[in-house]
Amino acid sequence: MKAPRVAVLTVPDCPHAPLVRDRVAVALAGRAVEVELVEVRGAAEAARWGMTGSPTVLVDGVDPFAVPGEPTSVSCRLYRDEAGAVDGAPSVEALRRVLAGAQDRL
Repeated sequence: MKAPRVAVLTVPDCPHAPLVRDRVAVALAGRAVEVELVEVRGAAEAARWGMTGSPTVLVDGVDPFAVPGEPTSVSCRLYRDEAGAVDGAPSVEALRRVLAGAQDRL
């Protein structure tokens, strides 16, 4: 089974970058998955990646947390957790579900 490709997109000095990196690492614990860390510096680069705010997590090139119709952006991005609370990154559980789903598709 092939491991999913994971990329974490952030803008320079994103206050949520450490949080998202930590949560991705915890969600991937025990899996041999390489995580690409990408610093996005402008609107054109955000559009190329499909980034709708910082941080954005891509799994196999797709943003599993994307809101339909949301434009690409280099702005801050917020996420809702399972209880509906606002947070600066997807929860570990949400990331685990997405990663498990990616592996199931292979």
